[in-house]
Amino acid sequence: MNERVERLPVRSDRSRHEAGKLQQRLRRNVGKAIADFNMIEDGDRVMVCLSGGKDSYALLDILLSLRKKAPIDFEIIAVNLDQKQPGFPAHVLPDYLSSIGVPFHILEQDTYSVVQRVVPEGKTLCSLCSRLRRGSLYTFAKAQRMTKIALGHHRDDIVETLFLNMFFGSKLKAMPPKLQSDDGEHIVIRPLAYCRERDLEAYAEARAFPIIPCNLCGSQDHLQRKQIKQMLADWERQHPGRVENVFRSLQHVTLSHLADPAQFDFANLGAREGARRASAVQWLLDGE
Repeated sequence: MNERVERLPVRSDRSRHEAGKLQQRLRRNVGKAIADFNMIEDGDRVMVCLSGGKDSYALLDILLSLRKKAPIDFEIIAVNLDQKQPGFPAHVLPDYLSSIGVPFHILEQDTYSVVQRVVPEGKTLCSLCSRLRRGSLYTFAKAQRMTKIALGHHRDDIVETLFLNMFFGSKLKAMPPKLQSDDGEHIVIRPLAYCRERDLEAYAEARAFPIIPCNLCGSQDHLQRKQIKQMLADWERQHPGRVENVFRSLQHVTLSHLADPAQFDFANLGAREGARRASAVQWLLDGE
């Protein structure tokens, strides 16, 4: 009995030590991503999009922590879009944000009914849901003069998106850590770009965030993203470090060794001075 009582503090100390190391790792990764891509600048109004999931909670928590020691001054404003999903606990986020003293806005838009009405039964809801949500957030960000929009996508999200686009869209693209919107009016940042999902899961558990599950799209078991996630999980079990290597490859791109003539001038590569490419193409066509 006495032996068991003596061991309890040891396990408690070890847990605290591991939690501390995890927090340091995440802060370091977020800080590095912010520095590498110049995500946050002095005077920024950063709109942190809070969904109620583990990733956005962790993003807000880590940014608040880093701001305390940051050499620059910037604002953090949490924003949640209440999409009017049945049973959504609307009090959870306001209660949490009020308890930690963070300025916040809750936007209300019934995108749930729109998605359910427009998308045929059995089809993936995420694409339309994402577009509607993005439009609402962009509109609010412009009205409130937010200079940066921070999203909670992590390293695994980025790698999954790479394979989703390759397998189902025939495109070689992922989620960039920093992005300018198509209309040029918004800068979207992903400070968790260097963070692993399993670290964020452990952090959310340690911090006891009040997680709100997504019952709109997350309940669809046949989603393509879930297939990709399972594939990557299998790879990681068989070959630890493979997902990290895939992510690093996105940071070491050699356009001349791919095959997109819009991104690299293959046509004039090695062409003789004065040679006419058009005549060469016509020669090939005439030979058919």
